[in-house]
Amino acid sequence: MRSKLYRFSGSPPLAVTMVPIPLRRSRPLVAGLLAAATIFVSSPGSFAEDTFRHAIAMHGEPALPEGFKHFPYANPSARKGGRMVQGVLGSFDTLNPLVVKGLPPMGMRSPGGVFIIGGHVIESLMARGYDEPFTLYGLIARRVATDDARSYVTFELDPAARFSDGRPITPDDVLFSWQLLRDKGRPNLRIYYSKVTKAEAVGPNRVRFDLPGDDRELPLILGLMPVLPKHAIDPETFEDTTVKPMIGSGPYTIGKVDPGRTLTLVRDPNYWGRDLGVNRGLWNFDEIRYDFYRDANALHEAFKRGLFDARKETDPARWMQGYDFPALREGLVIKETMTSELPKPSFYFVFNTRRGVFADVRVREAIGMLFDFEWTNKNIFFGLYRRTASYFEGSELSAYRRPADARERELLAPFAGAVRPDILDGTWSAPVSDGSGRDRAVLRRALALFAQAGYELRGTELVERKSGRPLTFEIMVTARSDAMDEERMALLFAGQLKRAGINIRVRPVDAVQFEARRIAFDFDMISNRWDQSLSPGNEQAFYWSSEAADSNGSRNYMGVKSPAIDAMIDALLKAQDRPGVVAAVRALDRALMSGFYTVPLFHPPDQWIARWTKVRHPDVTSRSGPIPETWWLAPQ
Repeated sequence: MRSKLYRFSGSPPLAVTMVPIPLRRSRPLVAGLLAAATIFVSSPGSFAEDTFRHAIAMHGEPALPEGFKHFPYANPSARKGGRMVQGVLGSFDTLNPLVVKGLPPMGMRSPGGVFIIGGHVIESLMARGYDEPFTLYGLIARRVATDDARSYVTFELDPAARFSDGRPITPDDVLFSWQLLRDKGRPNLRIYYSKVTKAEAVGPNRVRFDLPGDDRELPLILGLMPVLPKHAIDPETFEDTTVKPMIGSGPYTIGKVDPGRTLTLVRDPNYWGRDLGVNRGLWNFDEIRYDFYRDANALHEAFKRGLFDARKETDPARWMQGYDFPALREGLVIKETMTSELPKPSFYFVFNTRRGVFADVRVREAIGMLFDFEWTNKNIFFGLYRRTASYFEGSELSAYRRPADARERELLAPFAGAVRPDILDGTWSAPVSDGSGRDRAVLRRALALFAQAGYELRGTELVERKSGRPLTFEIMVTARSDAMDEERMALLFAGQLKRAGINIRVRPVDAVQFEARRIAFDFDMISNRWDQSLSPGNEQAFYWSSEAADSNGSRNYMGVKSPAIDAMIDALLKAQDRPGVVAAVRALDRALMSGFYTVPLFHPPDQWIARWTKVRHPDVTSRSGPIPETWWLAPQ
């Protein structure tokens, strides 16, 4: 018997033990290691009874059969070659997107987040199919096995899988990645991976994770785990900011890096997975360059000059008025409206309920009433936006204006008062003004709520009746995204609140300071956008759970701690079928709406894309919307 110790800062050594007998049935070490998961390596025969499959779906069966040639939304005949340049609003000071420290380059999806490097450079065990709510297909792990209870998941690695330096990907790399990200990764990764009760390598190319069995999504979450090279990473320095190129197994390697200015990805000519069905028609450019801009107007002017190739527009005013330039009139640039079935990406002002000023739900509701969407949409956004009310807006998962069914009511029954009666029966509606910007009826309703919460108007100022302290707070804003002019919206909202005697401050900060303060929940109010999928899961705990409220770096910015919300997330993770998922998510939506933790603002009904015509995309769009990885450069 041979043992090897893994040492990580802040954690006890973990033993990797070679044993000649199957450990699946005999686990003598488990009782002594309850505080930490243990890594084992057992004989290949342990899993002879497992049924391995090419894919795993959250519910039901995968849509594509074993051996499929390509995804329906990818063009396998797409031309390879050339360079695509993308413009990104913001900056970066680190290339490690998997830890809290530093500001990584933002802009594209990744195995566990929205960072540029993920997927292109760092691959996950399996690849997501974007035509299905949540289904994974083989990538580094060519096959997967689990049981009906999902009490474990086993991944069988592709023997051909290689890192970009030529080293093979082994179970040792997978186990190293899991523990490193569990102990030192971003808070969402720590939450997910800490649920594993035991990890073991089974033979030369299989890895098994034992799970609690109370979370049906966890096998898929592990399937999306980024796989890192053990031989190239020092755990002691993993959490430090760095612009040193990371080694991955993806189709691209990191080329030129100019922190805060530009980042170039270069196709790996020896990419091991180029002929897999999940990759045919994807990764078509020889080089992808990201140029970073600090100002939204500069970003748009750069696009007009042809300095980058495509952009997703989110400003209705710019969409309506900002594209009348020669290249568009000559047909060199086109504007497209594309749709998806995802919940609509919506904007919110977020209350930090850790602040005493927002402790009373009546105060939060009254402040939300004072946002005049009708006037704002007509005068600022050309009538192109739609009002947001639900956290799963525009999808079957939304509870807005839908009466709760018997399944939802059963879930919510133990939590009396967690959901308002009018939200439970679907009769509640977001406030609607007359569009004048001076709607007195809405103002009266808001002031009545403030009065119930102990506030009154004294002259032109709203003050707490007992102490005489004015109701005031600060909105922190930044130019960190091109999605919305945050400062303009905050100033507009400040003007609307002033009608009720509320004087607020708008504080602009740079992107780095904003991120540092947001991670530490050091703000009164910020703007935010939560992107949702057709298959919500563990990320909901990262957004809304009581545990996440106390975890710096989580996305529970409002600080909500609600037993009802925690229970709905738990019900979602245990749901056995799609109707169970829908019921749990709608119940969660009702609990969130009832708490008035945000001021829901608006959302675009479709995706607005502008591109230079030299960049092409498939005729078929996925259910999740356009996938930039499938685009290509037209012949000159």
